[in-house]
Amino acid sequence: MQLLHIDSAITGDQSVSRQLTAQTVAAWVATHPGTQVQHLDLAADVVPHLSADALGFRTGQAATTEVQRRENALSEALVSQFLAADVVVIGAPLYNFTIPTQLKAWIDRIAQAGRTFTYTDKGPKGLAGGKTVIVALTRGGVYSTSEGGRAMEHQESYLQTVMGFIGITDVRFVRAEGVAMGPDAKAQALTNAEGEIASHTAEAALA
Repeated sequence: MQLLHIDSAITGDQSVSRQLTAQTVAAWVATHPGTQVQHLDLAADVVPHLSADALGFRTGQAATTEVQRRENALSEALVSQFLAADVVVIGAPLYNFTIPTQLKAWIDRIAQAGRTFTYTDKGPKGLAGGKTVIVALTRGGVYSTSEGGRAMEHQESYLQTVMGFIGITDVRFVRAEGVAMGPDAKAQALTNAEGEIASHTAEAALA
């Protein structure tokens, strides 16, 4: 079994999402011996945002410059790494009501027509199914318990949508909310998240 561990927080050792992804990966490996882990740190190894030179996988045009060839090779490496994984653990802190731009840049590279989704006469069809994705969500405030809060967050809702679009139906969320609302609130958030980690990693991956 191949597990891809992705971090996107820019706060290093202070990051709660990095703490939770590390715990999730460790728990998964403990309950699923033999799992092979690859780590992709999007803050350290920044994936460039899409540019005109990086659109080869979308336009189908052959690369004619060294920059285009380099961009195409990066997109191919990232989508191949993603497709090879059976389990993907993603750290996604809430930045300005959505995911970090580093994580969005990675998603833009793996959302490739013909590789992770296709269009049919009945609409889009995901091609990357058969994976389990566990997302560690961290939030300074609390968004899940009110209609207004849920309307403001474009983190969990976006990731659920984009993973579903590419065919992934087994998406499990670990939530740590209120981590900036004082030490007691943070401690409770981490306790809740640890319980969700235990539950999600004990369950088998989608076959």
